[in-house]
Amino acid sequence: MIMKKVRIVWIATVFLLGCSGGDPKPEVSEGDLDRQVMLTHWADNIIIPSYNTFKILLDDMIQKSEAFADAPDEDALIAFRHAWEAAYIGWQKVELFETGPADRYTIRNFFNIYPTSVAGILANINSGSANMKTPASYANQGFPALDYLLNGVADTDEGIVAYYSTEPDAEKRLAYIKRITDRMDELLTKVITEWPTYRAMFISKTGLDIGSPMGLTVNAYVLNYERYIRSGKFGIPSGAMTISGETKYPDKVEAFYKRDISKVLATVAHQASIDFFNGKDVVTGLEGPSLKSYLDGLDAKDTSTNTLLSTIINEQFNAANAKLDLLPDNLHDAVESDNESMLAVFAEMQKEVRLLKVDMTSAMSITITYTDNDGD
Repeated sequence: MIMKKVRIVWIATVFLLGCSGGDPKPEVSEGDLDRQVMLTHWADNIIIPSYNTFKILLDDMIQKSEAFADAPDEDALIAFRHAWEAAYIGWQKVELFETGPADRYTIRNFFNIYPTSVAGILANINSGSANMKTPASYANQGFPALDYLLNGVADTDEGIVAYYSTEPDAEKRLAYIKRITDRMDELLTKVITEWPTYRAMFISKTGLDIGSPMGLTVNAYVLNYERYIRSGKFGIPSGAMTISGETKYPDKVEAFYKRDISKVLATVAHQASIDFFNGKDVVTGLEGPSLKSYLDGLDAKDTSTNTLLSTIINEQFNAANAKLDLLPDNLHDAVESDNESMLAVFAEMQKEVRLLKVDMTSAMSITITYTDNDGD
């Protein structure tokens, strides 16, 4: 009787394998597919320490701004400007984490909407009490507004110092800088303070549904790459986003008034996207559970070449970096004198967008919930 049962089970197994149409699916690594482990790594080794590092940079910028306000001279201006540059570069490493507390406070809108509105800044200075929390105020504050106030109000450092020391309304201008930095400090403090509580939910809800931490984080990541790196830093200034592709907007580059850091900002932002994809620990530099390892755990491959999707994605990151490396430090000048080089970067990043937004999310069964109208 026992042998008969064994024979029946064996026959059924052979039948099922025969109906499967081919070889059994390769085994995947349970470790690579453990979403709680990955979410924990993201929270503890990437997102939270990245915000903490950025807070140090922002605090230094605020301290230098206060020193400049107390005694506006060229040395204090230069120190303030250098601290602003360092914090602006540091911002590029956290802007991609617009999820959880950062999404709740829409921190990007108050930190890095450009081109800045000079008319809006001047109106706010004259007002002294303008509302800094409305959408109409986004382009009047954050790093781009400080770019104008530190670098664009006069042609020389001497003239900039005079703007804040001896000219009429100098005190009101300094007061507005303080309003900007206070707002930035307030928002970042809220995000950092709320992350430990948010972390508990972030690592415990491991689903892939719309609204899950995994789904929200991946959406924020892809959105940042598509809209704020590919389009914001390259597509819009170069004219690639226009219907004809021929109208250039060099005045819309990031850091318009301190143009020699525009490439640095773009390069750091792009590298932050690469590092997050590969799960790079921001403290140790070692790779951990990541989008890359998850895709490998799924055995996600390009069907035409049988190449791992993660390999293709990283190769495309490298292709974009190769074009990015060829650009001059000043992206405004690149648009004006060699716009083909800007368009070349955009083209490589466009290929990356398709890989991340379509291939990666499809393999992971994650739904893209934001919309973009450029045909992706």
